[in-house]
Amino acid sequence: MKKIFILCAVVALTTLNACDKRLDVAPTQTIDQTTALNASKDVEAALIGAYDALQNGTQNGINLDTYSGAFQYTSEILAAVPTEVRFGGTFANLQELYRKEITTINFTAETMWLASYVAINRCNNVLANIDKVTEAKRSRVEGEARFIRGAVYFEMVRYFGKQWADGNNASNPGVPIVTTPTGAVTDANKLPRNSVAEVYAQAIDDLTKAEALVPIANSFYANKSVAAAILARLYLQQGNFAAARDAANRVITSGRFRLVTPFAAAFNSRLNNNGANPAEYVFAVQVNDQDGTNSMNTYFGTTIGSIPGTAGRGDIRVQPAHIALYEAGDARSTFFIRPSANTFTYKFLDRFGNVPVVRLSEMILTRAEANFRLSTTVGAAPLADINLIRARVGLPALTTDRLTLAAILRERKLELAFEGHALHDIKRTGGTVGALPFNSPKLILPVPQRERDVNPALVQNEGY
Repeated sequence: MKKIFILCAVVALTTLNACDKRLDVAPTQTIDQTTALNASKDVEAALIGAYDALQNGTQNGINLDTYSGAFQYTSEILAAVPTEVRFGGTFANLQELYRKEITTINFTAETMWLASYVAINRCNNVLANIDKVTEAKRSRVEGEARFIRGAVYFEMVRYFGKQWADGNNASNPGVPIVTTPTGAVTDANKLPRNSVAEVYAQAIDDLTKAEALVPIANSFYANKSVAAAILARLYLQQGNFAAARDAANRVITSGRFRLVTPFAAAFNSRLNNNGANPAEYVFAVQVNDQDGTNSMNTYFGTTIGSIPGTAGRGDIRVQPAHIALYEAGDARSTFFIRPSANTFTYKFLDRFGNVPVVRLSEMILTRAEANFRLSTTVGAAPLADINLIRARVGLPALTTDRLTLAAILRERKLELAFEGHALHDIKRTGGTVGALPFNSPKLILPVPQRERDVNPALVQNEGY
């Protein structure tokens, strides 16, 4: 099938017979690759299709979901312990994640794998035809495609591979690296898994080139700060604190973002901000009532009759032990709602709210942690950064003697709660999920059985 999926295909309706008014309708979702990518506008449309794979979409009747929630809620559910968070939903795939009893036919793992490679393949189509893009746009288009591909590979290796430095990065299996377009599937496409080290190297290469190629400002698409932010996240996952600090500092010192007040203004963009991204969003998946799905709202949100525009299944329920972690007077401690017997986070009540991927507060916390670990003060002293976060939520400043690594990680946990960081922070800091150590095979997704049935070269993860 030498076809690519693109967004907003124009359908031409041509009358073939004036008597019976029959119509020949051109395909609306697929266009033959030989005719689709002949001009700059075609490649640019394919790039929008790559963004669509980050947002949401369908292929062969399967819903695609990556940064519109799947990457985030999978982390939170896998990291959840009953004392702090309970999953009350009925979907078997999410119940498996919550119980840490995942099967090789888990639908979340299957669709994450599929959606990620759909996004990667769309980027590969763009990059393979980058010479057809007009010179004035070429660098930007290439940079955006590289950003998407690099970010997705980073997320994939975090879920399907071992944590960086857990054993031998050069031999631990990651995911297959594909950098050319896939049309018809042949034996040549049945690739083995590249190593964790190789996948990280590919992601770093793509994201570094993306940061160099994309503009400083680029509407809500990838720009220099967005690429730097994902690099900061990647380097932090690796424990490369100097590189994480410097990348986060580039985002902060760009001057393009600010912490909004009150804390509540940073969420529910449709309810609070007319659908626009709050000023502290470095990157967010765009959602509106005509396009996009906020999967964080689907599982974390709930319908509140007195607040029009709210929705959600109410599957993820916050427990008193989590709320007790906040200090008295912390605005975040009241950012929960209890409409009946269960308590929910207030962060994702908005059905059509944009899905935050990176907020400025994450970059500030990353810089603070990295500076603290390295005994440096690049950009700002760690104490100043932590107190900036605390001041926004009404907490008193910490003093030097109270600033510890544990205090910084605690601030990170509370500030970024339920936004997709929980599992990855546990893994990189060597923590536990209940009785499970950070490197338990139960905290790694299986290679989907469907993929292994087609491609025997894919070795399965330990424990499956």
